[in-house]
Amino acid sequence: MPAASTTRPKARPTQSTSKRPVPLDRPYVPVQKRPLPAGRPREWYIDHNRRLKAMRLAITLLDSGFHTARQAPDEVVHMAAQLIGVHPPSPATCRMVRALLQAY
Repeated sequence: MPAASTTRPKARPTQSTSKRPVPLDRPYVPVQKRPLPAGRPREWYIDHNRRLKAMRLAITLLDSGFHTARQAPDEVVHMAAQLIGVHPPSPATCRMVRALLQAY
């Protein structure tokens, strides 16, 4: 009797947004918000929301053609925030956006 295979089926390849054109003339549509879990320290909520904002900004910059951290000084990150309709990011959030772009 043959041994059962333990390999998983390969996932279908997906196309990155950096490889295909993304129209930026569409209005930004926010994702439906869900309540955050209760009972965490206030710092957790602040960090969580900062990470979400940094991810949104990094995605906007990637879709706009900014692919390196060097291309994204604070002014560019602030322009991206204005483009998607969020409050201007703090210096800490701008650093986090650049870290995400560098990791990309």
